[in-house]
Amino acid sequence: MRFPHRLAAAALAVGLTGFAPLTAHAQNAPATATTPATQPEQYFPLQSYRVGPYAAGGTGFFGGFIDYMTLINSRDGGVNGVKLTWDECETQYVVEKGVECYERMKTHQPPPSAWNPLSVGIAYAMIPGVTADKVPLITIDHGRTDSTDGAVFPYVFPLLMNPYSESSAIVNFIGTRVGGDDKLAGKSIVVLYHGSPYGRETIPIYQLLAKKYGFTLQQIEVPDPGAEQEAQWLQIRRIHPDYVVLRGWGVMNPVALKTAQKTGFPADHIIGNVWSNSEEDASPAGHAAVGYIALTTQATGTQYPVIQQIENTVYKAGKGDMADHSRIGSVYYNLGVVNGILNVEAIRIAQAKFGNHTLTGDQVRWGFEHLDLDPGRVAALGASGLFHSINVTCSDHEGHGLVTFQQWDGTKWNRISDWIAPDWDLLRPIIEASANKYAAQNNITPRDCSKEAAN
Repeated sequence: MRFPHRLAAAALAVGLTGFAPLTAHAQNAPATATTPATQPEQYFPLQSYRVGPYAAGGTGFFGGFIDYMTLINSRDGGVNGVKLTWDECETQYVVEKGVECYERMKTHQPPPSAWNPLSVGIAYAMIPGVTADKVPLITIDHGRTDSTDGAVFPYVFPLLMNPYSESSAIVNFIGTRVGGDDKLAGKSIVVLYHGSPYGRETIPIYQLLAKKYGFTLQQIEVPDPGAEQEAQWLQIRRIHPDYVVLRGWGVMNPVALKTAQKTGFPADHIIGNVWSNSEEDASPAGHAAVGYIALTTQATGTQYPVIQQIENTVYKAGKGDMADHSRIGSVYYNLGVVNGILNVEAIRIAQAKFGNHTLTGDQVRWGFEHLDLDPGRVAALGASGLFHSINVTCSDHEGHGLVTFQQWDGTKWNRISDWIAPDWDLLRPIIEASANKYAAQNNITPRDCSKEAAN
């Protein structure tokens, strides 16, 4: 068992009180003869969760992220000579513990390059702090939807997809299943959502989408962590909807699929969101998951050159983070790798402006705000087909929000759609109105992105 896993276990054994004091991974150890002590570094504090009800997501995502950074250090000697370093702090996906990790780790020298908590609750709590610290907060596939508007949220980046664009894409996909968006009128959709800030984030947008397309909507909450859902699925059986959107997380997802089967609801009419789309969500449900469909921002599998390079360069050298090698190429792992690519490329882009040395958090923020990876660059990174592309700007901290859909065949996911864009004409005015309201409430003067683009 690798050191950080032992650390988390030890913290629990003594009674975790909110913060596990952290030291570096083995590959992030103090400088040796082959790594000069004077080598500049970019430091990443990782508010990870390897234990608790959401450990599957945490171990996969942070494992993929760490493995990609290890690949960059091992294969390239860092980013243009700047070594990537990191620490982990166990949060158990608990907001208070995540905030304690933030308060402790932000004093590290060199200071943090970017925060990647993979938790809506923790991210919400950190927004005032990171804004004051001038360090970017990365909320890949989650977070505040209105943080897409970088004019108001300069340090928050919901990369790849925000919750509203996800919801729009899901409804658009259901439209393709029923013969077109015009056929959504009169249909019935239930949104079964996790009882947390993450789960509740999309309540207003589904109401708006129902009004636009004319479908009947019911939204039903499942209390955290979601291990009991009999009452909710009995209610769904009474409603008898055409589709159920599963906005779950962790143990809630396989429980939903198994309970749906008990009540006779077909798996191929359940559409999972991005946090209900992993092997760990479908496989434990057994036969009940066969046919289940879920949205994703990145593909699964190990056929991509970047994943193969990690296997050949990192794991063959005994430096891999995943104790279970079979999870390499899984949904959560590949998302972690993509997240690593986005963080590293933001540094590379910022270096082109500020120089090949340790960058400040604000300089890294500039790199994220100019993160433009077209399909050609994605291919050059060995990730063609793994994810589509991204083009972040001052006004768009998401990067266009293209998603695809996959279906579970009992053993693996298979892609069943092209890349689908959200309804930006509908969403953008809502995002700006919400962001401007936040700005007014917090005495924020929005930036002029037209001037930012000229710099």
